[in-house]
Amino acid sequence: MNINKIDLNLLIYLDVLLRECNVTRAANKLNITQPAMSNGLKRLRDILHDPLLVRTSEGMKPTEKALRLQPIVRKVLLELEEALQPESDFNERTSTRVFRIMASDYATSTVIPSLLSRLREYAPGITLDIMTPSDVTFHDVEAGKIDMAINRFEELPQSFHQKSVWLDTFVCMMSSDNPVKDNFDIDAYLQAQHIWVSKTGFGIGVGMDPNDVQKLGWVDEALQELGHKRSIRVFTRSYHTAMHLALEQDLIATLPRKVAMINKDNPNLAIVEPPFEIPQIELQMIWSPLLHHDASHIWFRRQVIDVANELKAKTL
Repeated sequence: MNINKIDLNLLIYLDVLLRECNVTRAANKLNITQPAMSNGLKRLRDILHDPLLVRTSEGMKPTEKALRLQPIVRKVLLELEEALQPESDFNERTSTRVFRIMASDYATSTVIPSLLSRLREYAPGITLDIMTPSDVTFHDVEAGKIDMAINRFEELPQSFHQKSVWLDTFVCMMSSDNPVKDNFDIDAYLQAQHIWVSKTGFGIGVGMDPNDVQKLGWVDEALQELGHKRSIRVFTRSYHTAMHLALEQDLIATLPRKVAMINKDNPNLAIVEPPFEIPQIELQMIWSPLLHHDASHIWFRRQVIDVANELKAKTL
């Protein structure tokens, strides 16, 4: 095969086609007509001597050759886009840039308020567009449509850049009138009614099953290792909701420490150490390699870490 027959547009077509597995959707992604995309697919098939996408009962599926090519094409395009990024100075005082961030409720409750205060002082023209995990996909981050995602992640694509924001421990929050707070041992914890709160990853969430410990997360997995199971009365994806419900005399919320400290001065709430060991959680920020060398993005990443370090110092 003569590589001179493949132009850049065909590589872009191939990349999008293999991600979408649909000619119409791929054409819409690139803002071209469906006939133009179909013609591009035909040219690719002729050059590569492979159908690339074949029709099955479950829709169009990539061939073995296409699957081998996909990560290579993606890597080539990402490196090319990164190399072509314009180099320019960045002045935060005069910038009117919009930074789009996917932030979990945990990150929104802890990092974002302090970050906004810092931007108000040092970069008054910058705007934050905060999105939830269900608003975006890994593809959006990889393509640079989202400047950054701040969340807890179990698995990440290898192409992403990432940095740890902090490690956090857990505490228990309950009403100051809850009678168990003064003798809070494992038996008292297990006899109580609990508020479950968590939301990680990307995509639209699904309903929770109290019996599915593997999906309940760190707290319930730690209990399971001890041979225990707590009684969950309420499931929520909002830490602020969980803290509000903790005002009920018979409910306990087990939360990351940095979230709970938002209400440390509330006389109606008590914050106590859990009566068993719970593994730490890590908050991370991730971003596309396309943005890694962008001057404004480098500055913004530094602001997030500076804010995180200040918050860590306050909760040590």
